[in-house]
Amino acid sequence: MRRLALLLGIALSARAETYTLTLKQAVDRALAQNPEVVEARMDELKATLGVRYAQSPFTPRVDVGSGAAYTNGFPLSIEGSAPAVFEARANQYLYNMPQRYAIKQAKESARGAGFASGEKTDDIAFRVASLFIDLDRTARLADSAQKQVESLGKVLQAIQARVEEGRELAVTAQEANVNLLRARQRLIGLQSDRDYAGHNLASTLGYSAGDVVQPVEEERVAPRIPDSEEAAVQTALNASKELKRLDSNYAAKGMEIKGDKAQRLPRVDLVAQYALLSKINNYQQFFSRFERNNEEIGASIQVPVFVGTGVKALVQQAESDQQHLRAEMQAARNRISLEIHQSYLDIRKTDVARELAQADLDLARSQLSIVLAQMSEGRASLRQVEEARFNEDEKWIAFYDAQFASERARWNVLRETGELRAALQ
Repeated sequence: MRRLALLLGIALSARAETYTLTLKQAVDRALAQNPEVVEARMDELKATLGVRYAQSPFTPRVDVGSGAAYTNGFPLSIEGSAPAVFEARANQYLYNMPQRYAIKQAKESARGAGFASGEKTDDIAFRVASLFIDLDRTARLADSAQKQVESLGKVLQAIQARVEEGRELAVTAQEANVNLLRARQRLIGLQSDRDYAGHNLASTLGYSAGDVVQPVEEERVAPRIPDSEEAAVQTALNASKELKRLDSNYAAKGMEIKGDKAQRLPRVDLVAQYALLSKINNYQQFFSRFERNNEEIGASIQVPVFVGTGVKALVQQAESDQQHLRAEMQAARNRISLEIHQSYLDIRKTDVARELAQADLDLARSQLSIVLAQMSEGRASLRQVEEARFNEDEKWIAFYDAQFASERARWNVLRETGELRAALQ
Protein backbone atom coordinates (compact mmCIF):
# COMPACT_ATOMS: atom_id res chain seq x y z
CA MET A 1 0.00 0.00 0.00
CA ARG A 2 2.89 2.38 0.76
CA ARG A 3 4.42 1.71 -2.63
CA LEU A 4 1.07 2.27 -4.30
CA ALA A 5 0.59 5.57 -2.46
CA LEU A 6 4.11 6.65 -3.38
CA LEU A 7 3.56 5.83 -7.04
CA LEU A 8 0.24 7.68 -6.98
CA GLY A 9 1.90 10.74 -5.45
CA ILE A 10 4.65 10.67 -8.06
CA ALA A 11 2.07 10.37 -10.85
CA LEU A 12 0.06 13.32 -9.52
CA SER A 13 3.21 15.42 -9.14
CA ALA A 14 4.25 14.60 -12.69
CA ARG A 15 0.89 15.74 -14.04
CA ALA A 16 0.83 18.98 -12.00
CA GLU A 17 1.60 22.15 -13.94
CA THR A 18 2.81 25.59 -12.97
CA TYR A 19 1.13 28.65 -14.47
CA THR A 20 2.80 32.06 -14.36
CA LEU A 21 0.15 34.80 -14.57
CA THR A 22 -0.32 38.50 -14.08
CA LEU A 23 -3.12 39.79 -11.87
CA LYS A 24 -5.22 40.70 -14.92
CA GLN A 25 -4.71 37.25 -16.48
CA ALA A 26 -5.66 35.58 -13.21
CA VAL A 27 -8.90 37.58 -12.94
CA ASP A 28 -9.82 36.94 -16.58
CA ARG A 29 -9.25 33.22 -16.08
CA ALA A 30 -11.38 33.18 -12.91
CA LEU A 31 -14.29 35.01 -14.53
CA ALA A 32 -14.34 32.38 -17.30
CA GLN A 33 -13.52 29.16 -15.44
CA ASN A 34 -14.22 29.55 -11.73
CA PRO A 35 -16.79 26.88 -10.70
CA GLU A 36 -18.79 29.30 -8.53
CA VAL A 37 -19.07 31.80 -11.39
CA VAL A 38 -20.21 29.03 -13.74
CA GLU A 39 -22.83 27.90 -11.20
CA ALA A 40 -24.14 31.46 -10.82
CA ARG A 41 -24.48 31.81 -14.59
CA MET A 42 -26.34 28.49 -14.76
CA ASP A 43 -28.72 29.74 -12.05
CA GLU A 44 -29.28 32.90 -14.09
CA LEU A 45 -30.00 30.83 -17.20
CA LYS A 46 -32.37 28.62 -15.22
CA ALA A 47 -34.26 31.68 -13.98
CA THR A 48 -34.49 33.06 -17.53
CA LEU A 49 -35.92 29.76 -18.76
CA GLY A 50 -38.41 29.92 -15.88
CA VAL A 51 -39.94 32.99 -17.53
CA ARG A 52 -40.57 31.03 -20.72
CA TYR A 53 -42.12 28.21 -18.73
CA ALA A 54 -44.46 30.63 -16.91
CA GLN A 55 -45.53 32.13 -20.27
CA SER A 56 -46.21 28.78 -21.93
CA PRO A 57 -49.86 28.35 -20.74
CA PHE A 58 -50.80 31.45 -22.77
CA THR A 59 -49.72 29.72 -25.99
CA PRO A 60 -51.86 26.90 -27.44
CA ARG A 61 -51.00 23.38 -26.37
CA VAL A 62 -52.19 20.73 -28.81
CA ASP A 63 -52.31 17.01 -27.97
CA VAL A 64 -53.23 14.32 -30.48
CA GLY A 65 -53.89 10.65 -29.89
CA SER A 66 -56.50 7.97 -29.95
CA GLY A 67 -59.23 6.81 -27.62
CA ALA A 68 -60.13 3.63 -29.49
CA ALA A 69 -61.87 1.01 -27.33
CA TYR A 70 -64.19 -1.97 -27.55
CA THR A 71 -67.77 -1.10 -26.62
CA ASN A 72 -70.39 -3.43 -25.18
CA GLY A 73 -73.64 -1.66 -24.58
CA PHE A 74 -73.76 2.11 -24.15
CA PRO A 75 -70.50 3.83 -25.32
CA LEU A 76 -68.89 5.07 -22.12
CA SER A 77 -66.36 7.90 -21.92
CA ILE A 78 -62.56 7.57 -21.77
CA GLU A 79 -61.05 10.37 -19.69
CA GLY A 80 -64.15 12.46 -20.30
CA SER A 81 -64.41 11.83 -24.06
CA ALA A 82 -66.28 9.30 -26.17
CA PRO A 83 -64.23 6.43 -27.69
CA ALA A 84 -62.61 7.75 -30.87
CA VAL A 85 -60.27 6.47 -33.54
CA PHE A 86 -58.39 9.80 -33.57
CA GLU A 87 -58.72 12.86 -31.40
CA ALA A 88 -56.98 16.22 -30.93
CA ARG A 89 -57.24 18.70 -28.08
CA ALA A 90 -56.04 22.29 -27.71
CA ASN A 91 -55.91 24.39 -24.54
CA GLN A 92 -54.79 27.95 -23.87
CA TYR A 93 -55.17 30.48 -21.08
CA LEU A 94 -57.15 33.54 -22.17
CA TYR A 95 -57.67 35.30 -18.86
CA ASN A 96 -55.75 34.08 -15.84
CA MET A 97 -54.48 36.78 -13.52
CA PRO A 98 -52.63 34.47 -11.09
CA GLN A 99 -50.58 33.18 -14.02
CA ARG A 100 -50.00 36.73 -15.29
CA TYR A 101 -48.54 37.66 -11.92
CA ALA A 102 -46.54 34.42 -11.96
CA ILE A 103 -44.94 35.60 -15.23
CA LYS A 104 -44.08 38.96 -13.68
CA GLN A 105 -42.67 37.19 -10.64
CA ALA A 106 -40.55 34.95 -12.87
CA LYS A 107 -39.20 38.01 -14.72
CA GLU A 108 -38.25 39.67 -11.44
CA SER A 109 -36.63 36.45 -10.25
CA ALA A 110 -34.62 36.29 -13.49
CA ARG A 111 -33.60 39.91 -13.00
CA GLY A 112 -32.55 39.13 -9.44
CA ALA A 113 -30.60 36.07 -10.64
CA GLY A 114 -28.71 38.37 -13.01
CA PHE A 115 -27.73 40.63 -10.09
CA ALA A 116 -26.77 37.55 -8.05
CA SER A 117 -24.55 36.35 -10.89
CA GLY A 118 -22.87 39.76 -11.10
CA GLU A 119 -22.49 39.81 -7.34
CA LYS A 120 -20.79 36.41 -7.38
CA THR A 121 -18.53 37.54 -10.24
CA ASP A 122 -17.42 40.60 -8.26
CA ASP A 123 -16.79 38.46 -5.17
CA ILE A 124 -14.65 36.01 -7.15
CA ALA A 125 -12.71 38.86 -8.77
CA PHE A 126 -11.96 40.33 -5.34
CA ARG A 127 -11.09 36.90 -3.95
CA VAL A 128 -8.67 36.28 -6.81
CA ALA A 129 -7.10 39.71 -6.34
CA SER A 130 -6.69 39.05 -2.60
CA LEU A 131 -5.23 35.58 -3.17
CA PHE A 132 -2.90 36.94 -5.85
CA ILE A 133 -1.70 39.74 -3.56
CA ASP A 134 -1.17 37.29 -0.69
CA LEU A 135 0.75 34.93 -2.96
CA ASP A 136 2.91 37.76 -4.31
CA ARG A 137 3.54 39.03 -0.79
CA THR A 138 4.39 35.56 0.54
CA ALA A 139 6.75 34.90 -2.37
CA ARG A 140 8.63 38.16 -1.79
CA LEU A 141 8.78 37.56 1.96
CA ALA A 142 10.14 34.06 1.32
CA ASP A 143 12.86 35.52 -0.92
CA SER A 144 13.79 38.02 1.77
CA ALA A 145 13.78 35.28 4.41
CA GLN A 146 16.06 33.17 2.20
CA LYS A 147 18.54 36.06 2.03
CA GLN A 148 18.35 36.41 5.80
CA VAL A 149 19.17 32.73 6.27
CA GLU A 150 22.17 33.11 3.99
CA SER A 151 23.36 36.22 5.84
CA LEU A 152 22.93 34.62 9.27
CA GLY A 153 24.76 31.53 8.04
CA LYS A 154 27.75 33.67 7.10
CA VAL A 155 27.53 35.47 10.45
CA LEU A 156 27.59 32.13 12.27
CA GLN A 157 30.63 31.00 10.30
CA ALA A 158 32.46 34.23 11.08
CA ILE A 159 31.64 34.04 14.78
CA GLN A 160 32.65 30.37 15.00
CA ALA A 161 36.01 31.27 13.47
CA ARG A 162 36.48 34.05 16.03
CA VAL A 163 35.48 31.67 18.84
CA GLU A 164 38.09 29.16 17.71
CA GLU A 165 40.65 31.98 17.68
CA GLY A 166 39.61 32.92 21.20
CA ARG A 167 38.35 36.38 20.24
CA GLU A 168 34.64 35.64 20.94
CA LEU A 169 32.82 33.84 23.71
CA ALA A 170 31.16 30.51 22.91
CA VAL A 171 27.79 31.94 23.96
CA THR A 172 28.04 34.39 21.04
CA ALA A 173 28.15 31.45 18.61
CA GLN A 174 25.16 29.89 20.39
CA GLU A 175 23.24 33.14 20.02
CA ALA A 176 24.11 33.31 16.30
CA ASN A 177 23.02 29.69 15.85
CA VAL A 178 19.66 30.39 17.53
CA ASN A 179 19.14 33.39 15.23
CA LEU A 180 19.91 31.20 12.22
CA LEU A 181 17.50 28.47 13.33
CA ARG A 182 14.78 31.07 13.97
CA ALA A 183 15.29 32.48 10.47
CA ARG A 184 15.12 28.98 8.96
CA GLN A 185 11.88 28.32 10.83
CA ARG A 186 10.35 31.50 9.42
CA LEU A 187 11.61 30.62 5.94
CA ILE A 188 10.01 27.16 6.07
CA GLY A 189 6.75 28.71 7.25
CA LEU A 190 6.76 31.26 4.43
CA GLN A 191 7.63 28.60 1.86
CA SER A 192 4.75 26.45 3.10
CA ASP A 193 2.39 29.44 2.94
CA ARG A 194 3.59 30.21 -0.59
CA ASP A 195 3.03 26.61 -1.69
CA TYR A 196 -0.50 26.50 -0.27
CA ALA A 197 -1.38 29.94 -1.66
CA GLY A 198 -0.23 28.87 -5.13
CA HIS A 199 -2.40 25.74 -5.04
CA ASN A 200 -5.35 27.65 -3.58
CA LEU A 201 -5.20 30.29 -6.30
CA ALA A 202 -4.92 27.61 -8.99
CA SER A 203 -8.05 25.89 -7.67
CA THR A 204 -9.92 29.22 -7.59
CA LEU A 205 -8.95 29.87 -11.22
CA GLY A 206 -10.43 26.54 -12.32
CA TYR A 207 -7.19 24.56 -12.53
CA SER A 208 -6.79 21.24 -10.75
CA ALA A 209 -5.85 21.20 -7.07
CA GLY A 210 -2.41 19.81 -7.96
CA ASP A 211 -1.50 22.75 -10.20
CA VAL A 212 0.33 25.84 -8.97
CA VAL A 213 0.08 29.50 -9.94
CA GLN A 214 3.06 31.82 -9.71
CA PRO A 215 2.66 35.62 -9.92
CA VAL A 216 4.55 37.51 -12.58
CA GLU A 217 6.99 39.95 -11.03
CA GLU A 218 5.56 43.31 -11.99
CA GLU A 219 5.16 46.72 -10.47
CA ARG A 220 1.42 47.21 -10.02
CA VAL A 221 0.02 50.71 -9.80
CA ALA A 222 -2.23 51.28 -6.79
CA PRO A 223 -5.86 51.35 -7.99
CA ARG A 224 -7.56 54.72 -7.99
CA ILE A 225 -10.43 55.09 -5.54
CA PRO A 226 -13.00 57.88 -4.97
CA ASP A 227 -11.50 60.98 -3.41
CA SER A 228 -13.79 61.00 -0.38
CA GLU A 229 -15.37 58.35 1.77
CA GLU A 230 -18.82 59.93 1.36
CA ALA A 231 -18.58 59.73 -2.43
CA ALA A 232 -17.51 56.09 -2.20
CA VAL A 233 -20.43 55.22 0.07
CA GLN A 234 -22.95 56.91 -2.24
CA THR A 235 -21.46 55.21 -5.30
CA ALA A 236 -21.50 51.85 -3.54
CA LEU A 237 -25.14 52.16 -2.46
CA ASN A 238 -26.19 53.11 -6.00
CA ALA A 239 -24.16 50.37 -7.69
CA SER A 240 -24.52 47.55 -5.15
CA LYS A 241 -25.66 44.38 -6.89
CA GLU A 242 -26.57 42.95 -3.51
CA LEU A 243 -29.07 45.75 -2.88
CA LYS A 244 -30.43 45.43 -6.41
CA ARG A 245 -30.84 41.68 -5.96
CA LEU A 246 -32.69 42.13 -2.67
CA ASP A 247 -34.87 44.86 -4.20
CA SER A 248 -35.69 42.55 -7.12
CA ASN A 249 -36.55 39.73 -4.71
CA TYR A 250 -38.78 42.17 -2.82
CA ALA A 251 -40.60 43.09 -6.03
CA ALA A 252 -40.94 39.39 -6.93
CA LYS A 253 -42.59 38.76 -3.56
CA GLY A 254 -44.98 41.62 -4.33
CA MET A 255 -45.97 39.88 -7.56
CA GLU A 256 -46.45 36.66 -5.59
CA ILE A 257 -48.81 38.44 -3.18
CA LYS A 258 -50.86 39.88 -6.04
CA GLY A 259 -50.98 36.45 -7.68
CA ASP A 260 -52.27 34.84 -4.48
CA LYS A 261 -54.95 37.50 -4.11
CA ALA A 262 -55.91 37.08 -7.78
CA GLN A 263 -57.01 33.50 -7.11
CA ARG A 264 -60.40 35.01 -6.23
CA LEU A 265 -60.80 36.32 -9.81
CA PRO A 266 -62.52 34.34 -12.61
CA ARG A 267 -60.49 32.44 -15.20
CA VAL A 268 -61.17 31.92 -18.88
CA ASP A 269 -59.50 29.18 -20.95
CA LEU A 270 -59.74 28.49 -24.67
CA VAL A 271 -60.69 24.87 -25.37
CA ALA A 272 -60.92 23.10 -28.73
CA GLN A 273 -61.37 19.45 -29.56
CA TYR A 274 -61.75 17.19 -32.59
CA ALA A 275 -62.70 13.51 -32.58
CA LEU A 276 -63.06 10.92 -35.35
CA LEU A 277 -65.56 8.34 -34.07
CA SER A 278 -65.83 4.72 -35.10
CA LYS A 279 -69.00 2.95 -36.28
CA ILE A 280 -68.34 -0.10 -34.15
CA ASN A 281 -68.94 1.56 -30.75
CA ASN A 282 -72.79 1.21 -30.74
CA TYR A 283 -73.38 4.94 -31.31
CA GLN A 284 -76.16 4.23 -33.84
CA GLN A 285 -78.01 2.01 -31.35
CA PHE A 286 -78.27 4.71 -28.68
CA PHE A 287 -78.28 8.00 -30.64
CA SER A 288 -80.78 9.03 -33.32
CA ARG A 289 -78.06 10.68 -35.39
CA PHE A 290 -74.42 9.63 -35.75
CA GLU A 291 -71.59 11.85 -37.08
CA ARG A 292 -68.04 10.51 -37.38
CA ASN A 293 -66.31 13.93 -37.55
CA ASN A 294 -66.94 16.05 -34.46
CA GLU A 295 -65.45 19.42 -33.50
CA GLU A 296 -65.97 21.92 -30.73
CA ILE A 297 -64.35 25.20 -29.75
CA GLY A 298 -65.23 27.50 -26.95
CA ALA A 299 -64.20 28.87 -23.58
CA SER A 300 -64.05 27.36 -20.15
CA ILE A 301 -65.07 29.93 -17.55
CA GLN A 302 -64.36 29.30 -13.86
CA VAL A 303 -65.60 31.66 -11.15
CA PRO A 304 -64.16 30.98 -7.67
CA VAL A 305 -66.89 31.19 -5.05
CA PHE A 306 -64.98 30.15 -1.94
CA VAL A 307 -61.20 29.79 -2.02
CA GLY A 308 -60.73 28.82 1.61
CA THR A 309 -58.26 30.14 4.18
CA GLY A 310 -55.17 28.89 2.35
CA VAL A 311 -54.95 31.98 0.13
CA LYS A 312 -54.86 34.30 3.14
CA ALA A 313 -52.10 32.20 4.69
CA LEU A 314 -50.04 32.35 1.48
CA VAL A 315 -50.43 36.13 1.35
CA GLN A 316 -49.32 36.49 4.96
CA GLN A 317 -46.29 34.25 4.33
CA ALA A 318 -45.24 36.33 1.34
CA GLU A 319 -45.70 39.58 3.30
CA SER A 320 -43.51 38.14 6.06
CA ASP A 321 -40.86 37.33 3.45
CA GLN A 322 -41.06 40.93 2.23
CA GLN A 323 -40.43 42.25 5.73
CA HIS A 324 -37.45 39.92 6.01
CA LEU A 325 -36.05 41.23 2.71
CA ARG A 326 -36.58 44.82 3.85
CA ALA A 327 -34.55 44.09 6.97
CA GLU A 328 -31.84 42.46 4.83
CA MET A 329 -31.63 45.55 2.63
CA GLN A 330 -31.18 47.82 5.65
CA ALA A 331 -28.51 45.52 7.06
CA ALA A 332 -26.75 45.44 3.68
CA ARG A 333 -26.71 49.25 3.48
CA ASN A 334 -25.19 49.47 6.94
CA ARG A 335 -22.62 46.79 6.15
CA ILE A 336 -21.55 48.53 2.93
CA SER A 337 -21.13 51.87 4.69
CA LEU A 338 -19.16 50.30 7.54
CA GLU A 339 -16.90 48.28 5.24
CA ILE A 340 -16.04 51.34 3.16
CA HIS A 341 -15.40 53.33 6.34
CA GLN A 342 -13.11 50.55 7.62
CA SER A 343 -11.33 50.36 4.25
CA TYR A 344 -10.60 54.10 4.25
CA LEU A 345 -9.31 53.84 7.82
CA ASP A 346 -7.08 50.95 6.73
CA ILE A 347 -5.85 52.95 3.75
CA ARG A 348 -4.88 55.87 5.95
CA LYS A 349 -3.11 53.60 8.44
CA THR A 350 -1.34 51.52 5.80
CA ASP A 351 -0.26 54.60 3.84
CA VAL A 352 1.44 55.97 6.94
CA ALA A 353 2.91 52.54 7.68
CA ARG A 354 4.18 52.26 4.11
CA GLU A 355 5.73 55.73 4.25
CA LEU A 356 7.46 54.80 7.50
CA ALA A 357 8.56 51.41 6.10
CA GLN A 358 9.94 53.12 2.99
CA ALA A 359 11.93 55.61 5.07
CA ASP A 360 13.14 52.82 7.35
CA LEU A 361 14.16 50.76 4.32
CA ASP A 362 16.06 53.69 2.80
CA LEU A 363 17.86 54.16 6.10
CA ALA A 364 18.80 50.47 6.27
CA ARG A 365 20.11 50.56 2.70
CA SER A 366 22.18 53.65 3.48
CA GLN A 367 23.57 51.98 6.58
CA LEU A 368 24.47 48.89 4.53
CA SER A 369 26.29 51.08 2.00
CA ILE A 370 28.30 52.67 4.82
CA VAL A 371 29.21 49.28 6.30
CA LEU A 372 30.25 47.97 2.88
CA ALA A 373 32.46 51.04 2.38
CA GLN A 374 33.96 50.53 5.83
CA MET A 375 34.62 46.87 5.04
CA SER A 376 36.49 47.81 1.85
CA GLU A 377 38.65 50.06 4.03
CA GLY A 378 39.19 47.31 6.58
CA ARG A 379 37.18 49.08 9.28
CA ALA A 380 34.15 46.67 9.30
CA SER A 381 33.95 42.90 9.60
CA LEU A 382 31.97 40.40 7.56
CA ARG A 383 29.72 39.90 10.55
CA GLN A 384 28.78 43.59 10.56
CA VAL A 385 28.06 43.49 6.83
CA GLU A 386 25.81 40.45 7.10
CA GLU A 387 24.01 41.91 10.08
CA ALA A 388 23.38 45.07 8.05
CA ARG A 389 22.04 42.96 5.20
CA PHE A 390 19.83 41.06 7.62
CA ASN A 391 18.47 44.37 8.89
CA GLU A 392 17.79 45.51 5.32
CA ASP A 393 15.85 42.32 4.61
CA GLU A 394 13.78 42.92 7.74
CA LYS A 395 12.88 46.38 6.45
CA TRP A 396 11.92 44.89 3.08
CA ILE A 397 9.54 42.51 4.86
CA ALA A 398 7.91 45.38 6.74
CA PHE A 399 7.65 47.38 3.51
CA TYR A 400 5.98 44.49 1.64
CA ASP A 401 3.47 44.02 4.46
CA ALA A 402 2.49 47.70 4.43
CA GLN A 403 2.38 47.90 0.63
CA PHE A 404 0.15 44.86 0.11
CA ALA A 405 -2.17 45.81 3.00
CA SER A 406 -2.74 49.20 1.40
CA GLU A 407 -3.37 47.63 -2.00
CA ARG A 408 -5.89 45.13 -0.59
CA ALA A 409 -7.82 47.91 1.19
CA ARG A 410 -8.10 49.83 -2.08
CA TRP A 411 -9.36 46.77 -3.96
CA ASN A 412 -12.01 46.31 -1.26
CA VAL A 413 -13.27 49.86 -1.82
CA LEU A 414 -13.55 49.20 -5.55
CA ARG A 415 -15.41 45.96 -4.88
CA GLU A 416 -18.02 47.81 -2.85
CA THR A 417 -18.37 50.61 -5.41
CA GLY A 418 -18.81 48.12 -8.27
CA GLU A 419 -15.67 49.31 -10.09
CA LEU A 420 -13.43 46.34 -9.28
CA ARG A 421 -13.75 44.39 -12.54
CA ALA A 422 -13.29 47.53 -14.64
CA ALA A 423 -10.09 48.35 -12.74
CA LEU A 424 -8.75 44.81 -13.12
CA GLN A 425 -9.51 44.50 -16.85
